[in-house]
Amino acid sequence: MNPGFELRSVAKRYDDVLALAGVSFSIESGTRLAIIGPSGGGKSTALRLLAGLEAPTSGEILLDGRVISKPDCIVVPPRHRGITMVFQDLALWPNMTVLENVMLGLASLRLTGGETRRRAEQALSICKIEQLAARKPKDISGGQQQRVALARALAGQPRFLLLDEPFSSLDLVTKMALLQDIAQLVTERDISLVLVTHDLIEATRLCHFAVVLNRGVVEESGEFGKLMQEPRSQILKVFKTSLSAKEVPGNA
Repeated sequence: MNPGFELRSVAKRYDDVLALAGVSFSIESGTRLAIIGPSGGGKSTALRLLAGLEAPTSGEILLDGRVISKPDCIVVPPRHRGITMVFQDLALWPNMTVLENVMLGLASLRLTGGETRRRAEQALSICKIEQLAARKPKDISGGQQQRVALARALAGQPRFLLLDEPFSSLDLVTKMALLQDIAQLVTERDISLVLVTHDLIEATRLCHFAVVLNRGVVEESGEFGKLMQEPRSQILKVFKTSLSAKEVPGNA
């Protein structure tokens, strides 16, 4: 097995709400994993804990066998975890140009001005939006804004790319094109991917493995193809019935 993230009996409580209840699963380096489930199931909470944006209430999170979070304590901060994250709201600054938004994502790396600009311009080129460098976010389409957020994440040259439902506002055609490009990019650059979504089409297009979270617990996990053969969770059962036999992951 390749080292990577591991959650050991992780729970997260917000006042009287238990968002995660003793969750355990691992994310091997080099894999593409979807954390799926209904709204309120604990998906985004799990991602924020992986990113180091919050500490667990109980349990431990490890990276390559080292404890990076423990109860009420973030041992290793986000900037030292080899991760970048694309949020659902994208978090683009409206008063900055596309290039400036991407460069801002590199501020914590203490690069020279020239290296920061070079990395940002390279990331825009990788995401096929270098021609938009001088525009403001309000002057580009939703799909282009998604690519700006992705470019900002890739510019940091992450080991793990975390995506928190960033495609929900896109039309189907734009979404499918972007999913294809992301899948190609993470493969070419050997980036591990963690996607949080309740959209099974997104999950199957981008990921080979899945963890199903519902009401703060893991209902099932493993390779997508194997899970879809005999799904136990309601979300995968419903998804399977909506597909033809050839569309089920793992089928020829």
